[in-house]
Amino acid sequence: MPKILKPNRRDVLKYGAAATTALCTPYVSRAWADTVEINMLAWYGHGEPDVVGEFEAANNVKFKPKYYAGGDNMMALIAQSPPGTYDIILSDAEFVQQLNQAGYIEEMNPADYPFDDMLYDDFKHFPGHWKDDKLYSMMVRFGHLGVSYNTTAVSDAEAASYKAFWKPEIKGKVGHFDWHLPNLGQMSLYNGNGAKLWDQDEAGWKKIQETTMSLRPQVGGFFDYGGTFNGLKNNEMMAMAGIGDWITGVLERDGAPVKSVVPTEGGIQWTESYSIGKGTPKADTVKKFIQYMLSPEGQVHSARMLAYPGFCVTKAGRALLDQKDPKEAQRTGQVDGMPNDPITLIKDGRIHYRDIPVQQSLEDWNEFWQEYKNAS
Repeated sequence: MPKILKPNRRDVLKYGAAATTALCTPYVSRAWADTVEINMLAWYGHGEPDVVGEFEAANNVKFKPKYYAGGDNMMALIAQSPPGTYDIILSDAEFVQQLNQAGYIEEMNPADYPFDDMLYDDFKHFPGHWKDDKLYSMMVRFGHLGVSYNTTAVSDAEAASYKAFWKPEIKGKVGHFDWHLPNLGQMSLYNGNGAKLWDQDEAGWKKIQETTMSLRPQVGGFFDYGGTFNGLKNNEMMAMAGIGDWITGVLERDGAPVKSVVPTEGGIQWTESYSIGKGTPKADTVKKFIQYMLSPEGQVHSARMLAYPGFCVTKAGRALLDQKDPKEAQRTGQVDGMPNDPITLIKDGRIHYRDIPVQQSLEDWNEFWQEYKNAS
């Protein structure tokens, strides 16, 4: 992983001091109690000190994260693990239904969570998080995917359309984050399928494949998380498909000439949610942690995550972010009245929630993706 993603010395000292303070309080018995280990399955960064350090120190908890990239990989990891391996599972929202159907997650009590503080009505009853009016996952952060680009090679005007990926001057310098769902979703948007982005008949699916294949001569590589980051950082790639500010934001905060925008054809929302692992004996601690991540302080840690930034989902979290880090709040549009306010983009119909294909299977999409990667 890129060095920039690791906590710096200031973070280490801060969380070390927090741990010392927690253990030196009058509740001395906590220092003698066994530390509760929580097995977490998540995208990279969610179990790191900048996110969980304060909760660990205050609650005598230690997270043991197992990281994945892509919902398909997440499902495979759980299927290959003994039942009850994971106490808490961070999932992309579109995979919650599969987790539930497979019996991997517990029902949750809606009264335990701050639904009245959610920024947008859709977030209160997010697609797939509920079944038969029962809650199985809690949304904690989100972000938008669009055109990600180096501003020295692609202008803001060009980046206003996915057509920028076909710019002749960046041939061989267009990269893909190596996961079929966000990339093929963007190609579907470019084809004008905003109304039925994930629900395409055979003709629509064929057109998505043709559009994608036409981009192949432009492509210089397919990258994992770290490779995507480094490709942009080292100027090896001038544009990236399938990503957004969740990667370019880390570089932009460090002064790199990269940006992500939602183009005129629309963008895709990734949504991350926490579920309680089926059969965990630590459900009370996991519930307390999810509540912490939805508190104003937890939301700020989430939004400023060193690994990759995200948007707050609660009103109080967004307000505290604007107070504690106005520069980051402005950069990401999380301030009322800004044209790139993520909630405004949703309300204006420019954002489509990421989902799984309706008329094809995930295997169909992945099979084509492998064919595309192997094409010359």
